[in-house]
Amino acid sequence: MTKAGIKLLDSVAPAGPLAENEARQFAVELSGMSELQVYPRSITSARRTIFFLGRRGADKHLGLLSAGPHQGEGFTGRTARVNADGKDLSLTVGPATAANARALRAALPFLAPRPLGLRKSVGCGDRLGLATPGHVRAVRRFDIAPIFAQQSMRENARTGRNPQQVMDEAMWGVFQEGWRGGFGADADHLKTAADVDLCAGAGYTFYTFDPGEHVQNAADSADPGALESMAKSLPWTQLETTLADLLGRLAGRPVDLGTFKTTITPDEVLRAAVKYGKAVAHTASVYRHLDLVMAGRPFEVEMSVDETDSVTTLSEHIYIAGELRRLGVRWVSLAPRYVGTFEKGVDYIGDLSRFDESFSRHVAVARAFGPYKLSLHSGSDKFSVYPIAARLAGDLVHLKTAGTSYLEALRAIAVLDPALFREIAKFAIERYPVDRASYHVSADPARVADVSALGDGQLGSLLDDFHAREVLHVTFGSVMKDERFQGRFFGALRGSEETYYEFLEKHFIRHLAPFGR
Repeated sequence: MTKAGIKLLDSVAPAGPLAENEARQFAVELSGMSELQVYPRSITSARRTIFFLGRRGADKHLGLLSAGPHQGEGFTGRTARVNADGKDLSLTVGPATAANARALRAALPFLAPRPLGLRKSVGCGDRLGLATPGHVRAVRRFDIAPIFAQQSMRENARTGRNPQQVMDEAMWGVFQEGWRGGFGADADHLKTAADVDLCAGAGYTFYTFDPGEHVQNAADSADPGALESMAKSLPWTQLETTLADLLGRLAGRPVDLGTFKTTITPDEVLRAAVKYGKAVAHTASVYRHLDLVMAGRPFEVEMSVDETDSVTTLSEHIYIAGELRRLGVRWVSLAPRYVGTFEKGVDYIGDLSRFDESFSRHVAVARAFGPYKLSLHSGSDKFSVYPIAARLAGDLVHLKTAGTSYLEALRAIAVLDPALFREIAKFAIERYPVDRASYHVSADPARVADVSALGDGQLGSLLDDFHAREVLHVTFGSVMKDERFQGRFFGALRGSEETYYEFLEKHFIRHLAPFGR
């Protein structure tokens, strides 16, 4: 056995990562013992047991090697005695199951998610459960806190996954790549207390509340009489205030935002309350439920109103932040509805100078009422916006991505199995009219190039086209549930995983580079 291996066997506390050459050498030795293709970066130890991840065919397995019975509870697998340089050792190899994931988190605390605080951060959604190693490779290059487990309940329903699967698959990817820098887990776009319970049970640490259904967009255009009537019907008991008190606190009073002051008119207060009052009440209710469910365990909250019809104004942001704070809600980031359009999987649509001006004012509110981070939802591929957000917000920014990793999987499929890519593209065009219903997209499927007219080497160009990207993006659930595609799709990616990781790493470096190293 290598010297590194002997040292690991003697380690009680979780060991640091091996040097690259030591890890490669020891991985060869472990591969011979276990009949797995061992991932060198996964090798570590604790409790005088060596832990590693290996691959046999398309399946991944957990390995444990120790001089005696492995020092951990809850692991399952087949155990055999092996001899290494005269040492009689116990080797257990088990599947990458939820039970083994749970036991591994207990043995290696760096595999459990944790709150990230006010560090600038990125959410790396993974709809396939395969992308985390590629995400890790990109994040390693930057000083940015990652969320590797992130999926909304809507996406879970479309992919047939659940919060625990999302958590565990991200964890196996973190283990495979030997990431020790900490990571978060985002229970994304939660709407109900039942959703909170499910995600809390799976160990999530970051909870994104989506009260969008409670936002009253009609407030923007309501006449004064209608507005006053709507204001009187707000849930004032839940808001723990009255309309008169609210007006007394906000209307006509200067608000100091550090770099400038603003005064909110009575009409602006009414419109803000009518538009967002029910959303604030709902957020406070779900927050208090989460606080009880977590029972002292640390957690973070994000409040999101980005998927609504109308822009969040400066006065409305002030109203939301002030009322949430008054109600005892504590949050780490907030996603307003910004000016312009944040469609799925494509760059920002709108006037960048207007975005710059508006975003700077939102930053002022976040600093004055927090500080908290401003979250860029549907943040994938918004390359023109990143330099602006980085310059104005500094560390107070959270970039949330999701579907772009699926699109990079399709880019890999275009290389690995062109025939399959053609079938998926044609199917996506058929499904787009139905699947687009719950997304903010504007692609015209008639403007997507005919895949029959493209050579194999040209298929990847569709992933650089506005209309094709959106069509392929929003139809992911239909593709993943179709038996014609499932086996071939996952088989290609698992069989040539490095191809997918390389595309992901390159794509996410482009996302993260504007935020600085």
